[in-house]
Amino acid sequence: MQFLKNNVWTLSTLIFAFLSLISGNAFAASGDTVMDTAATKVGNVFRSVKTIVYILGGFGLVGLAWAAIFKKVDFKWLAALATGLAILAAASAIVEYATGSSAATDKLGTSFGNL
Repeated sequence: MQFLKNNVWTLSTLIFAFLSLISGNAFAASGDTVMDTAATKVGNVFRSVKTIVYILGGFGLVGLAWAAIFKKVDFKWLAALATGLAILAAASAIVEYATGSSAATDKLGTSFGNL
């Protein structure tokens, strides 16, 4: 039992590596690779989390603007939150620009529409 406690991360890594090597054959029949499936799942999670962050960020912008008007917080906090939301909105466009490929826009979705 002490061996398992000391080596749980090593064993977990080995099991994960083994399963990732043999799972490629399971996806061969459908034509999808493991990386395509993972990229699709990551894109779905990113779009869902981005929506939640937009909603919470919108409430945060309103709250910070209200507090800044009454001099409870500095306007720099408001600008920092707005800049962060703008960077989140441009995330897929930034990846597309950096890689030179539109595959990221297909997987991650864009907040700017078709520019």
